[in-house]
Amino acid sequence: MAVNKKNIVVVGGGFAGINFIKSLKNESQYNITLVDINNYNFFPPLIYQVATAFIESSNISMPFRKMFKKNKNFNFHLGKLVNIDSANNIIHTDAGVIPYDHLVLALGTETNYFGMENVKKNAFPMKNITDALAIRNKILLNLEDYILHPEDTNRDAYLNIVVAGGGPSGVEISGMIAELSDRIVTKEYPELAGLKPKIHLVDAAPVLLGPMSKIAQQEAKDVLERLGIKITLNVAVKDYQNDIVVLSDDTQIHTKTLIWTSGVIARELPGIPEDKIGRGRRVLVDQYNAVQGFDNVYAIGDICFQTTDGSYPNGHPQLAQVAMQQGTLLAKNIVAKDNNQSEKPFAYWDKGSMAVISRYRAVADLPNFSFKGFFAWMTWLLIHLVPIAGFRNKWKLLGNWLWSFYSANSGLRLIIRSERKRDANEVRTNQHG
Repeated sequence: MAVNKKNIVVVGGGFAGINFIKSLKNESQYNITLVDINNYNFFPPLIYQVATAFIESSNISMPFRKMFKKNKNFNFHLGKLVNIDSANNIIHTDAGVIPYDHLVLALGTETNYFGMENVKKNAFPMKNITDALAIRNKILLNLEDYILHPEDTNRDAYLNIVVAGGGPSGVEISGMIAELSDRIVTKEYPELAGLKPKIHLVDAAPVLLGPMSKIAQQEAKDVLERLGIKITLNVAVKDYQNDIVVLSDDTQIHTKTLIWTSGVIARELPGIPEDKIGRGRRVLVDQYNAVQGFDNVYAIGDICFQTTDGSYPNGHPQLAQVAMQQGTLLAKNIVAKDNNQSEKPFAYWDKGSMAVISRYRAVADLPNFSFKGFFAWMTWLLIHLVPIAGFRNKWKLLGNWLWSFYSANSGLRLIIRSERKRDANEVRTNQHG
């Protein structure tokens, strides 16, 4: 006798969505459809290494269809969420309509520019593979442009790099750029006569790595300053135009490159009522990650705001571990719910946080103690290698790391640009011409 399978639609293929789908791989009573604007999953904690030409983007990425090729209940839909029609249990994407019995929203966050339109227009975010490659191109182009424009009275702007945001992303990319300039630029750009990019790390907070321990904060500051990075705290970026970054104390920095890691905001969820949206545009959920007021729409990961966890009454931190744990538990709870069994409320298990500062230097805050230096760096390598999708990717990344960290010479410093100007609409017009 045929069994009617339930349709689960997952919007977003990040940590939360992927762990949810993996946890249902043996549940044949479901058809699972993943909706994402990209056809691949990537590992955000290592984006900065792609941006600094340290590793290949393929080392931290895998196509969804390849990732789930053994899952008989998996389907993929390349598209962008346009609207959620909860009355009819369907979602609209820019590529079609998909019905659901359970809808799981795992879209994550996007860059928050805090209403500064010039910054939004001119700065470089660092949220995905495309962003990382754009930063890599810009840094390398700036070196070439500095050499090609000796007559430019403002040519120092090519060598000035401003990083806005003193969290892990800002600290990590600042340290990696400093390593790149210290060990590569002087060897491969003799025209610069010993000049190196000047890195400015700016944050409105009084310390770097605000959520981490004082040991981590002081270590980050000490190591970055030894690398020659100028750290400016208690000051925010308030504008960026005409190659000038303006700080809140009216200091001006001439630069062709502002890398923005200062904040994120949850992606919009058209169709979810405004009274179900909380601070940071995060959707309000109950203890089982169901969107408040809905019994078959869920939100997991960075996009949700949950206050029912006794240890986190003001919501969970927007970290990969939260997303992964929520995805895994929600899968179990949906199965339990459909089998008329009891569900388990979510409680976050904090496994600690880490950040790499430079080659052989990192900081780690574990639940019971903090440590720094080479041992923290080795721990960071091992912990970040485990979640990488695909056995082959793990070995490729390990090999790249061992060679690149030892030699500081990855050989990936390629400026890759597309010369095609025709957009998709022009192609379609010609095809149907």
